[in-house]
Amino acid sequence: MSQSTTESTNYNYLSKEPSIQIIKAGTFQKKELDSILGIPALKSQIIDVPVTSKENAITMGYFDMQPGEEFEFVYEFLEVKFVIKGKFVLRDAQGNKYVAEAGDVVIFTPNVPVIFDAESDGEAFYTAHRIPEKPFM
Repeated sequence: MSQSTTESTNYNYLSKEPSIQIIKAGTFQKKELDSILGIPALKSQIIDVPVTSKENAITMGYFDMQPGEEFEFVYEFLEVKFVIKGKFVLRDAQGNKYVAEAGDVVIFTPNVPVIFDAESDGEAFYTAHRIPEKPFM
């Protein structure tokens, strides 16, 4: 889904030099994933926020999921999720089950399919080594 991390677009990047920035909770309104992914029963939200346009682009965002329908996602990039609240139940292509709870960090490496189980009920903050996904903004 992601474009090249070196591709530049006219985004409003968070990183302004020189500065120290605080992003207050609730600053960004999340998008519903059901219509973006075409899974009507999915109860999950996301927002991508572009941080920098430098050659090694980085995006941050927030991801929520409530119990509902499972979905599969293939990460084409490195992403790190920090579980803030609740839990995420994940499975890999071999059926191995992983449970990430509040305080846990999940690292997704490129080209790995991940199934987010329907019982997931949590909130996470993430950083991804890519430019933002337009549908998630």
